[in-house]
Amino acid sequence: MKKVQLSIYLDPEIFKTLDAFANRRGQPKSLVAEAAIASFLTPDDSDRREAAIAKRLDRLTRILERLERNDSITLEAIALFIRFWLTSTPALPEHSSPTARAKGAERYDRFVEALGRRLSSGSTVLKEVSADLHASEKPD
Repeated sequence: MKKVQLSIYLDPEIFKTLDAFANRRGQPKSLVAEAAIASFLTPDDSDRREAAIAKRLDRLTRILERLERNDSITLEAIALFIRFWLTSTPALPEHSSPTARAKGAERYDRFVEALGRRLSSGSTVLKEVSADLHASEKPD
């Protein structure tokens, strides 16, 4: 392919730098200028790295937004369950209050212990429900 001629004006200092570089390399100034222009016009390594980082950041942003959405749904479900339970559970008679409080404290302590065990084991209700659903979908 035939090259196209281009006439340009350079600052004298830039021209001296171009001339010195071309002489050191033993290459014509036009070849050095062409390589410099090509390098300027094509994305370099830092641009590719920046694009890759931006892509990863976008992916992480989407993941975090999904997690935030899931947390909101979970929080809303728990809050709705608690509200429903509080409104549908009748109040205890006044004379059984100390016994009920003691029993409630005992149940709460057991709940916290069970929660700690589940968190340390990595088991989740979601995994159990998912496994149950998959088991029930399989034909006998």
